[in-house]
Amino acid sequence: MDNLEATGGTDRTVYVKTIAVTDLPREVRDQAEGLEQLYAVHDAQGQQLALVGDRKLAFELAREHNYAPVLVH
Repeated sequence: MDNLEATGGTDRTVYVKTIAVTDLPREVRDQAEGLEQLYAVHDAQGQQLALVGDRKLAFELAREHNYAPVLVH
C-alpha cells in the first residue's frame, strides 16, 4: 500500500491520520490482524499514499521518502 514514491509535485507535506479499522473495507479489515486502528498517510490533495499499523512507522516512512509528516487530529 505504499504509493509514496509515485507521488510527484513540489509540496512535500503529508498528513498522518488515525483511522479506526472498523471504518475500513472488509478486505483491509481482514489484513489488520487484530489492530483497532491504523495510520493513513495522505498528500495535500487527500490521496492516500500509505496505510500502516504504527504511528511511528507512518512518520518514518514519510521522512524516508523526503516528506514532512504532520499529525491530523
